[in-house]
Order: sequence, then C-alpha cells, then structure tokens
Amino acid sequence: MIRIAAIYGVISGTIVIIAMMLGLFASEGQGFFSSEYFGYLIMLIALSMIFIGIKRYRDNELGGIIKFLPAFGMGLMIAAIAAVMYVFIWEIYLFTSDYTFMNEYTASLIEAKKSAGISGAELQKFAAEMEEMKAGYAKPYIRIPMTFVEIFPMGLIIALISAAILRNPKILPARGPA
Repeated sequence: MIRIAAIYGVISGTIVIIAMMLGLFASEGQGFFSSEYFGYLIMLIALSMIFIGIKRYRDNELGGIIKFLPAFGMGLMIAAIAAVMYVFIWEIYLFTSDYTFMNEYTASLIEAKKSAGISGAELQKFAAEMEEMKAGYAKPYIRIPMTFVEIFPMGLIIALISAAILRNPKILPARGPA
C-alpha cells in the first residue's frame, strides 16, 4: 500500500510541479499560464493519480475489492506526498528566486486595482493589506502551511470521491486476461 501510494504521490507531485514551473517561466508571471485557474486545473489533473492509484491497489493487490476507509487512506497518502513535494519545490523556487514572488504578486494585484479605477483611500487600504500579507508570507511557519493548503484540500476531496466510487467493485472492474 505504501509503495503504491509513494509511486502515485510522486507522479502526481511531479506533474503539478513541472506544469506549474513551466507555466510560471513560460508566461513570465503574466497571463493564463500563471493564473490561479491554471494552477488549480493542473492540480486537478495531477491529483487524478489518486483515483488511478486507488484503482490499481484495489485491482492488483486486493483482487478488485476495497472498502471505503482503506481506499480513502490510500488517497490521503497520495495527496499528502504530492502536497509535500509541492511545498518542498516551492520553497526551493522561492529561495533560488531570492523570495521575489510575493513582491511581484502583490505589485500586480495593486496594479490591477489601479487599472480598475480604484484610487485614494481605498487603494491605500488595499496596499496596506498587501504589505501585511507580504510580511506574513515572509515567515516560513505561515508560508509553508499556506502552500500546503493550496493543494491538499483538493487532494482530500478527490480522495473522498475516489474512495466512494471505487469501493463498489462493479465500477471499473479489473479486466481479466484477454
């Protein structure tokens, strides 16, 4: 069980990391490929390995039958491994980029507010909120759990859905020899 979770967790983590980094570098922090929508789409695709890992475990190791809790546990392990990899690589990225991400991100948010026509006290209030966010993000004990929470809840939901679906041996049954 742990070996299969590790394999599919690493595959999932690798997919999300490669796609996110390519998106960041290819778009230079601008456009769809660096957007939150793209990031969560990639996470959804990468975390589909949870379903595949549970199915493989059910079919190859358990003879096509798995109960909800073992399936859910397998899904959580895969999600946790992918999330830990994501956090680790993000920390390396931040370190190698001299922690400039949050400065650039908050500056782009402030610029978007300006472009939307917001000015004066409202813009100053928003800029102060962004400074507060940057100060918090500079602290690893805030940043690391925040990064983990970007990906793990989606993995938790996919693990729940996958476990609920795959506990029924009639859904996507293992194929016999051809």
